[in-house]
Amino acid sequence: MARSPYWLTRFVLLRLLGFVYGVAFLCLAKQLLPLLGQDGLTPVTLFLHRLEAHFGSRRAAFLEFPSLFWLDASDGFMLAMAWLGAGLSLVVLAGFANALLLAILWALYLSFVHIGQDWYGYGWEIQLLETGFLAVFLCPLLDPRPFPRRPPPAAVLWLYRWLIFRVMLGAGLIKLRGDSCWRHLTCLYYHYETQPLPNPLSRWFHFKPHWFQKGGVLFNYLAELGAPWFAFWPRAARHVAGGVLLAFQVSLILSGNLSFLNWLTIVPILACFDDSLLRHMLPGSLVARAERAAAEARPSRAQPVAVSALVVLVAVLSVDPVRNLLSSRQMMNTSFNRLELVNTYGAFGSVGRLRPEIVFEGTSDETITAETRWREYEFKCKPGDVMRRPCVIAPYQERIDWQIWFAAMSTPERYPWTLHLVWKLLHDDRGALSLLATDPFPDAPPRHIRARLYRYEFAPPGDPTGAWWKRTLVGEWLPPLSADDPRLRRFLAEHGWLAVAAPSA
Repeated sequence: MARSPYWLTRFVLLRLLGFVYGVAFLCLAKQLLPLLGQDGLTPVTLFLHRLEAHFGSRRAAFLEFPSLFWLDASDGFMLAMAWLGAGLSLVVLAGFANALLLAILWALYLSFVHIGQDWYGYGWEIQLLETGFLAVFLCPLLDPRPFPRRPPPAAVLWLYRWLIFRVMLGAGLIKLRGDSCWRHLTCLYYHYETQPLPNPLSRWFHFKPHWFQKGGVLFNYLAELGAPWFAFWPRAARHVAGGVLLAFQVSLILSGNLSFLNWLTIVPILACFDDSLLRHMLPGSLVARAERAAAEARPSRAQPVAVSALVVLVAVLSVDPVRNLLSSRQMMNTSFNRLELVNTYGAFGSVGRLRPEIVFEGTSDETITAETRWREYEFKCKPGDVMRRPCVIAPYQERIDWQIWFAAMSTPERYPWTLHLVWKLLHDDRGALSLLATDPFPDAPPRHIRARLYRYEFAPPGDPTGAWWKRTLVGEWLPPLSADDPRLRRFLAEHGWLAVAAPSA
């Protein structure tokens, strides 16, 4: 395989990308309607109308937020596009990919991200779009075979290395410039407990000795500030750097539920490896197919032109991300263009020392007294019942659980959809309830709902009660609200939600 050492690299990279796309579109298909549908917490149609009013015309709004859903934002069409994306992702995962198919996946996901509002404001959304856009140029235009006649363009693999360099270096620099605990090597004393959605191993990591936690921070620096530079070196150094980067992502997968971020980050890491290494790690039949494809390969006249244009485009669009990396006011997870093509990244620049959690409670009592019995709503993954084991859900993401993690550090006014959620629970809304793990009022909706703020801490392993968490009440986050509460109705009307909510009883 002397002509191109990346036949197996391309094969593995595209399969993993298909997997990540599949998970991302599955999250959409399962949660789209209760979050973004006509009767969702933040309806897309209302969002599009506000964009149109803000920018002065539908065309101007489209140019700022390109999306297929400017044509049709109905529930049926959006859901059909989500399932189409999931289906096409499975085709890529199965081994069949070409530029046309990958371009469709990219355009579909871009369309959803641009109308996703708070639910799609995470760094991995634009990272998936950049990763997916590069993949369009890694394949022939039409030939979908796992080992087509066209060799994988080496320049695209270099662009993937440039991507992983920016992802990792951005994350490392924002830590050095951010929370002092990173410089003092103490951030991991808190991170495993206070991260968005811990998993069962998070508690094990949390109670490891301090020397272990400080070693984890040093390994973090090695992976984010050291290894990325060697992604551009000759083969041996590049393979070692790729191994360090891969081990770091695996450690993050094991220690928490960070959606599909770490799986996605592994995609450009694979560009550090070439067939000289992968041929010793993959089945012999697969290696033989790659060797036959390399022997029969025929170069394309059009592909080098397209790839050259891509390289120039990425170089031009890299100016702002590089400036951001060098800036003392570095921004994290930011795009500098409307198509999310070349972005800047970075996560956990600061680490919380405490874990606040919002617990929603309801009661069937007509009048609230000191004797009122409140029943808690359990979410699918976020901590609630102290006896419940933390979930294992990544790479899938329960998006409302993540948003409540942010909301617990703020106020209801900053997260107004929480009031819309209360309204829907007061009316036994099936869509809203589908986002939760339990319905404590299966026979009739509650008369009042409130939200209380607790501080959660891991219970030590071997706790005699068998609890995973211990919690302390901090105070009220939302006062008790009923369906006929004028404050709630006025708030919903101000946000344009009363028309899409169920009428009051």
